[in-house]
Amino acid sequence: MGMAVIDINADLGEGFGVWELGDDLALLDVITSANVACGFHAGDPLIMRRVCAAAVARGVTIGAQVSYRDLAGFGRREMDVAAPELTAEVLYQIAALDGIARAEGGRVAYVKPHGALYNRAVRDSGQARAIADAVRAYDPVLPLLTLPGSAVQDVADGLTVVAECFADRAYTASGRLVSRREPDAVIHDRGAVVQRAVRMSVDGTVVASDGSEVTLNARSMCVHGDTPGAVELARSVRAALTEAGVALEPFA
Repeated sequence: MGMAVIDINADLGEGFGVWELGDDLALLDVITSANVACGFHAGDPLIMRRVCAAAVARGVTIGAQVSYRDLAGFGRREMDVAAPELTAEVLYQIAALDGIARAEGGRVAYVKPHGALYNRAVRDSGQARAIADAVRAYDPVLPLLTLPGSAVQDVADGLTVVAECFADRAYTASGRLVSRREPDAVIHDRGAVVQRAVRMSVDGTVVASDGSEVTLNARSMCVHGDTPGAVELARSVRAALTEAGVALEPFA
């Protein structure tokens, strides 16, 4: 069995105007891929440019984190958006971030839906196809980041789909994320998160909230940047993975 390889990603650029969320610069020293908000759930052109420039300077891969158009709800409210409109809005977000990234010497290398759009695309083939259509229209080489077993895989039609796991989120027995509306959906105990991260990377499994074992086989792991102590937690995860012999490499 070869060495385990994992990418560490986090959501960055999620401030807006004078409002700041998370420590983007500190996280860029920990992660290998940055999911950059494209202005629909958070972020603005200045923040996007700053994050892209900092990512390029550190050699961190840039991904477009696309969302429903929902600044007030931080993209976490599910919305009914017609497929053609959703495709156009996702295309708009990818193009905007890629233009800024290229101006800073980088480029968008993958696409990851955010929040409600991410979870909806896992189970809704129509919304998943709308996202895939946008990626295909912009650049069919761009991978899509989603949960293992997501509906995105069924409608990818030639696109590369990369499986993702979450170090600090609780899982259901079916391999889905426990809804943030439920208690204990986000795991805050550092020791538990670190232990889960190593298990996910080395064994490709996680213990679900009911105690059952779920197979993940993920290539990328998300560490959240907007929770208390996020940077310290991300550093702990990275250190534990390195100690366990896991190679840290971006997937794109």
